[in-house]
Amino acid sequence: MADNGEMRKPKHKSATVCGYPISIFFIVVNEFCERFSYYGMRAVLVLYFKYFLKWDDDFATTIYHTFVALCYLTPILGAIVADSWLGKFKTIVYLSIVYALGQVIMAVSAIHDITDSNKDGTPDNMTFHVSLSMVGLILIALGTGGIKPCVAAFGGDQFQDHQEKQRSTFFSIFYLSINAGSLLSTVITPVLRAQECGIHTKQKCYSLAFGVPAALMVVALIVFIVGSGMYIKTAPQGNILVKVCKCIGFAIKNRFRHRSSQYPKREHWMDWAEEKYDKLLIAQVKMVVKVLFLYIPLPMFWALFDQQGSRWTLQATTMNGDFGALIIQPDQMQTVNPILILVLVPIMDSAIYPLITKCKLNFTPLKRMTVGMFFAAIAFVAAALVQLQIDQTLPKFPSNTEGQVKFINMVEEPVPVKAGVNNFTLQPFEANEGYLTFDDIFTLDLNGTGYPTSLVDGNRTTIVIIKDGAKLRPEGVTDIKSKPEQGANAIRFLNGHRSVLNVTVGNEDFGNILTNKMSEYVDVPQGQAKFRIINNEGKECLYTQKLGFGSSYTLIIPPTFSFEQNCAESIRSVMDISPNTVHMAWQIPQYFLITAGEVVFSVTGLEFSYSQAPSNMKSVLQAGWLLTVAVGNIIVLIVAEAATLEDQWAEYILFASLLVLVCFIFAFMAYFYTYIDPAKVEAQFAQKEPEDKEKRRSLEMTRKDSVERSNEQRRSSDSSSDEEENKQAKM
Repeated sequence: MADNGEMRKPKHKSATVCGYPISIFFIVVNEFCERFSYYGMRAVLVLYFKYFLKWDDDFATTIYHTFVALCYLTPILGAIVADSWLGKFKTIVYLSIVYALGQVIMAVSAIHDITDSNKDGTPDNMTFHVSLSMVGLILIALGTGGIKPCVAAFGGDQFQDHQEKQRSTFFSIFYLSINAGSLLSTVITPVLRAQECGIHTKQKCYSLAFGVPAALMVVALIVFIVGSGMYIKTAPQGNILVKVCKCIGFAIKNRFRHRSSQYPKREHWMDWAEEKYDKLLIAQVKMVVKVLFLYIPLPMFWALFDQQGSRWTLQATTMNGDFGALIIQPDQMQTVNPILILVLVPIMDSAIYPLITKCKLNFTPLKRMTVGMFFAAIAFVAAALVQLQIDQTLPKFPSNTEGQVKFINMVEEPVPVKAGVNNFTLQPFEANEGYLTFDDIFTLDLNGTGYPTSLVDGNRTTIVIIKDGAKLRPEGVTDIKSKPEQGANAIRFLNGHRSVLNVTVGNEDFGNILTNKMSEYVDVPQGQAKFRIINNEGKECLYTQKLGFGSSYTLIIPPTFSFEQNCAESIRSVMDISPNTVHMAWQIPQYFLITAGEVVFSVTGLEFSYSQAPSNMKSVLQAGWLLTVAVGNIIVLIVAEAATLEDQWAEYILFASLLVLVCFIFAFMAYFYTYIDPAKVEAQFAQKEPEDKEKRRSLEMTRKDSVERSNEQRRSSDSSSDEEENKQAKM
């Protein structure tokens, strides 16, 4: 029975297909859906923070890495709960419910119409959405982390002893399902996010991008529960991690109690646990501690690696995603990583490592891990070089103590302009090149007439020169103050026509534009934009312009504009902000380097850990490995908040430098590491164990005899005292 700690066997022989238990197919499908749910939600998360919740890049990065850190801290809790109380099956079911609930809450938090009372497309109560998001993320972190150590182990429990080969194949299929779910979700959910949805206004559909992963998580839970009757379920038998922690804690406490010099020193500080724990367990803990010590520098690698979903995704938002027939979203660049993993792992195993072996190079696992860390550092140098190229294309907005101005001539003749010390002539319906920067007030001279002009600090302004009777008159309009978001293009129209015009593009309406007036900016997506211009008489003109990513234009409809044939030829386009010109393909080298580093570092690290771990403590090192990922993400959020670097490329170089430093430290530690065979060590102690037990039994018997003799002497003494007292009382 499961209640008394024994394995609960099926009432009938477990059904198999091709030698595999049918139950594992439910587990593999469950894992695929769960990984799709997690990586799909995570792929768009940082953009949700930036564009929906309106957080700046640093705060979005901080919260993103806080969430990832929680996802890698909670597996320890999940393992303890499963092994000590609920068992793997119940832990997976209960935490999957929590997980699915968190995904649903995230999807609801991204519905902008819930609090958009004025129907302008922007939530009016952002606190509500932020609160829901945080609750959802906490539940997701608890769910995904809690089931992480249980699902693979539960799948392994389904096999009998004679199915060792099938069990090995199962784990390969299991991890393939993880990569398949990750790859598909990072392709699909950014596409869903790019759709527009809403009741009152159409906005980027984050609710759909979160809703589909939520649905997949519900499917994962249902599929797992459906297979319940076929599973082999083991009852909780205690968690080895807890036992290891207690052993280490007792050794430290006992050593502290005997810190006086009168007590003889012991060979290893863990030997102070001998009073309570057997020598085999202590020897196993020593092996684990030895490996955990090597884990200390490893979080720095994960600090760089997990920025693919934050800093690198934000970097991609300022790049050109036009791949010809394909338009790649910034968050879709993350798919490069799982694709390269599927390519590089077999290449490394079947070509690179055998070649190194043939060359008789001693490429030990720890040396491989050092090389992997170095690859990650180079990847961030590559990211810094790309960022330098991006920075050269970004607009230089004014500081808080200055303003910028551009001039547009709406007069049908050239106009000489004197703005401060700047002298130039504007041709009809043209603008000067770039913006002029002024500290505060300057004098604008138009044909001998001076106009004292004051600029708002930190703003960009366009001054339109129009003809008012016989005189020229300037009219200022505030320009866009930041790069358009999500790769959109900010477009506005300046109407110089004699009549009111209405302009639309797709479902967007610029409204009715009065003569010599400027429309508001409208965000237009990348591609061939078709603007429909209509006057009060119903006459129509179609103007087409190809738009890139992240640009801003003022489209001038001059006084000479006519609705006759070739009407669009007279429209002038003035660039306010240039489009993103650095192509996203330039991120591929940094993704290649970081993925090569992951393959060499992560895969080798897990293999090394398992080869150096005692047979019953693999899970302890797995917990330690996941902990390094959590600490790495904590490092990122600390740097993101504490660093005062203004340039993003400098932050990339900082991370690369820190990892190179850690590489040297790790290489130094690895140089002094001695590889061991845990099986041999355990075998030696297994032979000694009967002798140790006999000695402990002998010592225990001696101690009991000593106690009994002492008790008899005490009773004899008490009896003599009583007789003496009685004699004295009779006398």
